[in-house]
Amino acid sequence: MIRKILGAMILSLATAMPGVADPLAKDVFGGVPGPTGGGAAAIGFYSKGCVTGAAQLPESGPTWQVMRLSRNRNWGHPELVGFLVGLSQAARQAGWQGLYIGDMSQPRGGPMVTGHASHQMGLDADIWLLPPPSLQLSRKQRENISAVSVVNRAGTAPSGNWSPSHMAIIRAAARDPRVERIFIDPVAKVAMCQMETGNRAWLRKVRPLNGHDYHFHVRLSCPAGSACQQQDAPPRGDGCEEAAEWIRNRIDPSRVKPVPPDPNYRHPRSFRLSEMPRQCQAVAVAR
Repeated sequence: MIRKILGAMILSLATAMPGVADPLAKDVFGGVPGPTGGGAAAIGFYSKGCVTGAAQLPESGPTWQVMRLSRNRNWGHPELVGFLVGLSQAARQAGWQGLYIGDMSQPRGGPMVTGHASHQMGLDADIWLLPPPSLQLSRKQRENISAVSVVNRAGTAPSGNWSPSHMAIIRAAARDPRVERIFIDPVAKVAMCQMETGNRAWLRKVRPLNGHDYHFHVRLSCPAGSACQQQDAPPRGDGCEEAAEWIRNRIDPSRVKPVPPDPNYRHPRSFRLSEMPRQCQAVAVAR
């Protein structure tokens, strides 16, 4: 039955975009306003995949608000939606009103017209590091309000915006067995390494990454019933020394040995639809 459905979907692909032999995948996925029906499944890889049966995180809830609604990126596998609702409740226990939720995925995942390389399987979400001053923001306010950095301008130490509540929320996320990784600026990672006095196992999931001082990025593992390419597990240990090395390199860039760019790398925004997993080619145009 599944093969018959996929066959029909692929047949529709041939006639979905007359005159366009092989469009950019970002244009196809970015132009689809809603999800497919049927069961939920993440397909492919975080940076080259899609999602079927995605669920939409409501724009507002008792402990969250979705930001930048014009992007239509508050979609994900139902596991992700459930996780975010639960984490927003944990944020209240940490002293915040809840969470501001940034980009998740498009209705069917896939490459985005702007921004992320990942977020394609409905398993990634960006969570603002700004404690919500209000959970009653209008649509316009959600387009204009800015997040705040928890790192100083030099990129070497926490800013005055960092607090133990940030750590409590990130720790709650990392301890969830559904979470595969969390990406955040190395300064925040080192701060948490210094603050943790108990079980440090959760720190292994928290990985240092530039560009993540205004938000942290949560990535879930492949849910049951999905067809994901497995990502390598995080390195063993708490990863604290690795994060500290990032900061030392910021202080003295001469320590960093130049790495030649990969001549074969292409940003996912350059992928043609034919280069996506076969199932995703069908998902993109399913009716």
